[in-house]
Amino acid sequence: MADSAANQSVSKRKRMKLSPDKDTAVGSTDRISNLPDSLLCHILCFLPTNEAILTSILSSRWKPLWTLVPKIDLNDTYIRGHSVSPLRILYSVLAQHTTPILSNFTLSWHSPCDSSHFDKWIDTAISRNLRQLDLHIESKQLFELPHAVFHCKTLVSLELSGEIELDPPPSFQLPSLKILGLYEICYTFHNSFSSLCSASACPSLEDLKVVRDDNYIVTNFKINVPTLKRLRIEVVSCFNELPDFKLEIYAPVLEYFNFFGDLRSIIFLEKLANLVEARINVSADNDWIRVFQLYYGDRVFKLLKALSNAKYLSIFPGDKECIGFGSIYPSMFQNLVRLNFKVTRTNWHVLQSLLVVAPNLEVLVIDKLCWMEPPDGPGCLSSHLTTFNFNGFEELEHEVKFIKYILKEARVLNRATIKVSDLHSKESVLKKLSIFPRQSSTCLLTVELGSIEESSLV
Repeated sequence: MADSAANQSVSKRKRMKLSPDKDTAVGSTDRISNLPDSLLCHILCFLPTNEAILTSILSSRWKPLWTLVPKIDLNDTYIRGHSVSPLRILYSVLAQHTTPILSNFTLSWHSPCDSSHFDKWIDTAISRNLRQLDLHIESKQLFELPHAVFHCKTLVSLELSGEIELDPPPSFQLPSLKILGLYEICYTFHNSFSSLCSASACPSLEDLKVVRDDNYIVTNFKINVPTLKRLRIEVVSCFNELPDFKLEIYAPVLEYFNFFGDLRSIIFLEKLANLVEARINVSADNDWIRVFQLYYGDRVFKLLKALSNAKYLSIFPGDKECIGFGSIYPSMFQNLVRLNFKVTRTNWHVLQSLLVVAPNLEVLVIDKLCWMEPPDGPGCLSSHLTTFNFNGFEELEHEVKFIKYILKEARVLNRATIKVSDLHSKESVLKKLSIFPRQSSTCLLTVELGSIEESSLV
C-alpha cells in the first residue's frame, strides 16, 4: 500500500511538470502578443494580405496590425467566394491600409473591371513611396500601365505579366529601378520596349527578364543598359510562323545570361568581358529548321562566340535538335571551367569542338546521349578535368565507350559519377565500368540513381 501511494505521488508530480497550468499557457500567448508592432508586422509580411487580415479576429491587439504591414499582396481568385465583390474588397484594403510607406504592392487580377479602377489602384500604391510593384493581369482585357509608374522615383523592382500594355511617355526616368521583368505583355509601338530598356530611362538597372510571345509583332528590340548584370530572355512560340526579329544588346558589365526558346538574331554590341555564367536552351519549330537550316545553327554559334568568356556554360538543344546545323566554334573558351551539355544525334560534333577549345575545363556534365562516338585521338580533354557526370546512362554501347574514353584520357580526374534510372542495377553498372583503366589514380567512380530532370540546370 505504501509503495502504491508513493508511485501515485511520483506520477502526479510528473503530470504536474508535463502539463503547464492555465496561467503558464496564458503567459506563453501573452509573450507573443506583447511583441512590438514592428516584429509582428514583419511576421505578417510573410503572409498574403487576405491571410494577414484573418489574424485581426485573434484579439483587439491583433486587429489593426495588418493595416501597418508595408505590403499588399492580393489575388482576386482567393477572395471571390465572399459575398462582397473582389473590387470592393480591394478598395477597402487600400482605404484601411494606413502605413505611409508601402514597400510592396503585388496584384494578381482575373476579374473584369474598368481600366479606371486599375489606374486608381496603381496611383494609390505609388503615392506611398512604393519600392516593388508586381502586376499579373489575366482578365481578357488589356490594361495600359499608368504613366505614373514611369515617374516613380522610389521604385526598385517592377514585374509586369499578362494583359498589360506598355506605352512609355516621351520622357521619363526610373532612377532607382534595379529589377525589371516583362512577361508576355503588349507593346504599343515598336520602340516601346527599347525606350524602357535604355540607360536614360533606367540608369541603375541590374536585372532584366523578358518573355516574348508571338501575340504582338515587334521585330526590333534594343537593350542599352550599361549597368545591366543579369539578363534572361525567353521566346515562346505558339504557332509555326513566329516572325523573325533582331535583338541588339549593349550590356558591357553583364555577368549572367540565360536564353530559352526559339532563337532569332541576337547581337551583343560590346564584348562581355565580365561574363561569369551563360545558359542556352535552344529550340526551333519544324518550319524554321526546314527553311533556315543553312544558317540557323550559325545563329547559335554566333551567340556562343559572344559568350566565350563565360566561366560556367550550359547548352541544351531542343527537341528539334536545331543546334546541330552550322559551323564549328570560332573562338577559344579560355575561362570555361564547367560545361553542362545535352547531346543529341546531330550535335555530337559541337561537344567535340568545345572540348578542344576549353583548355581549362574542370567539370563536364553530360545529359542523355542519343548517339555518339569517342573523339578522334587523344588531346581533346582538358588537362584540368577533375569532375565528370553522366546523367541518363542506359548501358548502351556508345555510352560505355565514351565513359571508357573519359576515364582513359582524364589525367587528374577526381570523381566520375554515373546516374542511372531504377531500371538498371547500380551494382552491375559499377562492376561493368570499374574494369576500364583510369589515367588518374585518384579517380573515384560512383553510380547513383537519378534522372536528367534532377541533374540538368534550368
